[in-house]
Amino acid sequence: QVHLVESGGGAVQSGGSLRLSCTASGLTGSPTCLAWFRQSPGKEREQVANFYPPIKFAYYSLLSVKDRFTASQDNAGSPLYLEMNNLKPEDSGTYYCAAGGRWFNGACARRASYYTTWGQGTQVTVSS
Repeated sequence: QVHLVESGGGAVQSGGSLRLSCTASGLTGSPTCLAWFRQSPGKEREQVANFYPPIKFAYYSLLSVKDRFTASQDNAGSPLYLEMNNLKPEDSGTYYCAAGGRWFNGACARRASYYTTWGQGTQVTVSS
């Protein structure tokens, strides 16, 4: 059984940085896509970035985070990170790590429904 645990959230001021970590256990079989999603109160869960471990391919689904956020993983099986710099109040929300997404036609799935395993989330609060 796959189990994901996020950590690294917290409260920072605008312009600050945080590094989220997602530790996975029980991942077996063919590689699947990993992803970071976030959700704010009253809003739908949205994908922030996805990552395909075999080729260390990262894709940023939100234009607003490009050049500020970096998804990475040192080696297969090691934690998935989300380095977040120059944080803005609109980045606030609960950040979730997800696994089990499909890799198809050179891209990871974007929709939350295509991911089979989720962490419990870690809260990020950015104050102005």
